[in-house]
Amino acid sequence: MPIPDDVTGHEIDKDVQQELQSLPKGLAEDVARNLVMVAKLIDEEPEEAYAYSRIALRLASRVAAVREAAGFAAYATQKYSEALAEFRAARRMTGSVDLWPVMADCERGLNRPEKALEMAGAPEVHKLDKAGQVEMRLVAAGARRDLDQIDAAIVTLQSPELASNSAQPWTARLRYAYADALLAAGREDEAREWFAKVVESDKDGSTDASDRLAELEGVAFVDALVEDEEPDEDAGRGESAGDSEDSADSVDADADADADADADDSADVVEPVRRDADEG
Repeated sequence: MPIPDDVTGHEIDKDVQQELQSLPKGLAEDVARNLVMVAKLIDEEPEEAYAYSRIALRLASRVAAVREAAGFAAYATQKYSEALAEFRAARRMTGSVDLWPVMADCERGLNRPEKALEMAGAPEVHKLDKAGQVEMRLVAAGARRDLDQIDAAIVTLQSPELASNSAQPWTARLRYAYADALLAAGREDEAREWFAKVVESDKDGSTDASDRLAELEGVAFVDALVEDEEPDEDAGRGESAGDSEDSADSVDADADADADADADDSADVVEPVRRDADEG
């Protein structure tokens, strides 16, 4: 697949560049450029990102960063089985637990919420950093909802991170999940309160919390671009054709009047009137 000339491969993280040093220089550059394309496209054009990830995987399947990128590209295109396989391979290569939450979410994608909950209670969770633990909590709550355990999902999301007033990268998403679960449980007043808190913390508009809140408040959005109806062509016109004919009948019946008659005689003629359509 074509890669723009301005993509050099040096745009990727230093850690990934270091991993690629095990490859011949030319090959490392090719892999790096494909990984850059994956990162650039994965949000807006996930299918294209997936295609680039497959090229990188074909070139360097023994590099953990490549397996991880391939996993995220497959995840973005909902190829959960494939994504899980790539994440497992990357974890075997690095020994890191960082991918544990997204691996659990792949289990959800494969309709195995019980497996996701099992992973949420595994010792690996305790090795995650704060961001990873919040992600794991979100996945576990999602698994509870998959099983129609709404109240359990609400309890799962209740945590110090949820109650904290400090804005963190995960704050808006955590609050949104909590508000949505409350709404699913029929607790509309509480849901409205938490959607408002999401709006406060969601500075970059990554969620649709403002729309959800407006819906709960009963705000209706009207399309301002609807064109006005065209006026009736006959609206406001003065007289009909029949009126004109009646007026014509009022002309002096003597068509043979002397051409030399005084001008005053012509004042008895009533001319038909037609007003513009916009007149009253």
